[in-house]
Amino acid sequence: MDTPRSIIWQQANNRVIINTDDGFLTIYLLDEGAARVRFTRTSEDPSPSLILENCVFNPSFKVKEEDQKLSINLKKLKVVFDQTTNALTFYDGQENLLLAEKPNSRQLSESTIQGEACLAAEQQFLSDPTEKIFGMGQFQDGYLDIKGLPRRLTQVNSQIAIPFYTSNKGYALLWHNYGLTDFNPADEQITFSKSATRISSPEKILVTTAEGTQEETRLEGLFTAEFETKETGKYAFLLDVGQKMARGYRVTVDRRAVIDYKNFWLPPTISWFDDLEGGMHDVTFTGQESDAPVIYYRKVEHTTTLRSPVADAVDYVVFAGKADEAIGSYRRLAGPMPMLPQWALGYIHCRERYKSQDEILDNTRQFRERNLPMDMIVQDWQYWGKYGWNAMQFDEQHYPDPEKMVQDIHSLNARLMVSVWSKIDPTSEVGQEFTRRDLFIKDTQWVDFYKPEAAALYWEQFSKRLLSTGIDAWWQDATEPENDDLEGRRIGEGQIPGETYRLIYPLLVTKTVYEGSRRDRPGQRVFILSRSAYPGAQRYAVATWSGDIGNDWEAMRKQLAAGLSYMASGMPWWTFDAGGFFRPGDGQYKDPDYHETFLRWLQLSVFMPLMRVHGYMTDTEFWHYGEAVTTHARNYLNLRYRLLPYIYSEAARVNNGYTLMRPLVMDFAADDIATGLTDQFMFGPSIMVAPVLRPAVAERSVYLPAHKGGWIDFWTGQRYEGETDVDATATLDHIPLFIKAGGIIPMGPVKQYAAQYPDAPVELHIYTGASGMFTLYEDDGETFAYEDRAHASIKITWNEEDQHLKIGKREGSFEGMPATKTFHIIWVTQGFGRDVEAEEVIYNGEEVIIIKS
Repeated sequence: MDTPRSIIWQQANNRVIINTDDGFLTIYLLDEGAARVRFTRTSEDPSPSLILENCVFNPSFKVKEEDQKLSINLKKLKVVFDQTTNALTFYDGQENLLLAEKPNSRQLSESTIQGEACLAAEQQFLSDPTEKIFGMGQFQDGYLDIKGLPRRLTQVNSQIAIPFYTSNKGYALLWHNYGLTDFNPADEQITFSKSATRISSPEKILVTTAEGTQEETRLEGLFTAEFETKETGKYAFLLDVGQKMARGYRVTVDRRAVIDYKNFWLPPTISWFDDLEGGMHDVTFTGQESDAPVIYYRKVEHTTTLRSPVADAVDYVVFAGKADEAIGSYRRLAGPMPMLPQWALGYIHCRERYKSQDEILDNTRQFRERNLPMDMIVQDWQYWGKYGWNAMQFDEQHYPDPEKMVQDIHSLNARLMVSVWSKIDPTSEVGQEFTRRDLFIKDTQWVDFYKPEAAALYWEQFSKRLLSTGIDAWWQDATEPENDDLEGRRIGEGQIPGETYRLIYPLLVTKTVYEGSRRDRPGQRVFILSRSAYPGAQRYAVATWSGDIGNDWEAMRKQLAAGLSYMASGMPWWTFDAGGFFRPGDGQYKDPDYHETFLRWLQLSVFMPLMRVHGYMTDTEFWHYGEAVTTHARNYLNLRYRLLPYIYSEAARVNNGYTLMRPLVMDFAADDIATGLTDQFMFGPSIMVAPVLRPAVAERSVYLPAHKGGWIDFWTGQRYEGETDVDATATLDHIPLFIKAGGIIPMGPVKQYAAQYPDAPVELHIYTGASGMFTLYEDDGETFAYEDRAHASIKITWNEEDQHLKIGKREGSFEGMPATKTFHIIWVTQGFGRDVEAEEVIYNGEEVIIIKS
């Protein structure tokens, strides 16, 4: 009988290195519940992580070797290496199984990219049959639980690759790779033949491109194939249209439509599940005649696989804990999200596009004259006019005095955001300098941010030409760069293959703008709206939006799933173009069907982390749609602004690792029904949002998970037990909202901008039935003084047993803080959800106890 071999290992500082038969397995102990796993052929230390920039923690841990197993014990995470299977298993601090590598599934193989040697990495994990997985970025496939679903992580318009997921089993995982990644890759392949049948006539349309609005001729093509499934079961599919971007996908299997989705631009890949009998199947794909479609498929198993074709190691990080704890651990290590300015949480108004200084000022004034709340107005692209693409200069023919334009907007108590690109016309004054110093990515007009000199020059010009005018916020468009344009390129000082750092371009763009802003305008918070992101972007004050989406009900449903998926990827700030970017043309202003759709978009946007309207070739201002739409819009805006004390307080928690827009796995991970829903979410700790995502709806079914004390209808005060479905009123006036018993919702007055009425009373809506707590947070809303503890918090507690409300002693202070505050206490009762008589309390910063009568 062979004598078991002992494990060869060593401990060095915060890591444990295990010698395996084919390499070195290093476990880095990052935090009390986080460990990085890195498998390499050689024992050299890795380059500094571009994601985990804040690894300054030195958690205590213990190592124990026994029975061919090596256990590494942190406070909240246990990692076990089994020499007999060459696999790692992860447990929480109570020895509950979190995650297990599939035995002998760790792969690091020789490969090449652009003729240069590299490695390809793959790791498989076993998955509990009841596990659900959420995240991996923002995708347009409509799925939220992606366990077993193939996804190809590339950065393109309307798709954001974030190789991070959250599990309902109490952990999160970051795949630490900077290049393309396949999540649950499917290797069986279906190749198509193009049909000679003409199914449409050529169509000329106007679309957005990196060259501005362009006319494109589109012609549909039909492709056919057949494939075989060896057994009956659930199968997962990934379609690749074979172009940089798709224009639509229609797939039928056995004459049954499984995918049918169109837009002016779509990602080149899309995925889905299908239940199939064993045997042969016919499949068709309808797309563009110029497509070269391939479908990849596999039978769904209880495994999770991550594969990167360009790598230097198998490299991933496990974070133990429920969603908030795991994501909070990630953000501590990758860098926390700075506080956004308070005005960013009001309403952001945008259109494609304002064409002059007079036009943008006139529309800003009209918002004020019509009593439509608004905090920021946005100047989209092409304000540079004759100076060339992204010349960082306003064409004075249409914008004669940009500094005065900003001052005039400020005088109306509004802010200005301006679109800035990472692509620069090489014939412009700025572009000529980039060309002279060889700072573009070769054969493109994209700035090579992989060169520090290029990033420095970009910011130098940005600061001198744009920041100096007083513009408040930055819309960094097409930061992917557009159409996954690093593939096949050479980047950086060493002209290495672009595939090596294919996903991180948006991280470098936003890093440049954030760090430059903090250096050159240190007294003002930074706000960057980017079309793409990568793990770590949150530390650069980045919010994202979902790109150039359609306007119909299907697009709305997909955006909600995409946003919730993005939240589960550890990223806190996100929004969409309410109303859709690609609009239905001039008829939209009088079309009652589109008015209904638009108002449901807007209704939902109230409960997005950021509330924003946008639209292509559209005057998006509400008054163009008539008085009825304007009235509804005003009501929704008023609700958003009344909720700002709640929203801003929760935004402060985002700074500490919290997530405001919450897929239900974050609060109800053990509830199989809740975690299966894609059309409900929590907004902060207390508000369940159930938007209307289909036409002609007057009520909708809402699932209320189990919760002590049940739930209360926000509009009516009616109480419901948990773990039940209810039929909720869902008119254009009332988006279904339910509040957890024990919830405390602070609300302010109706106002026209976020900073208006700083001394106004705050209503405390108390939803009894269970004990609860809320911390009201305040600061100056503008500066980084909060980083030096210039902020105030008031802990408000409802005790259900004793029936008393305690407004705790104020902790902290900030410049300009009112010495006293008026609270209006509203006890929400059956039949009175809102607008009821309040009990007034004058608060001077000391503890107050109110007994409910």
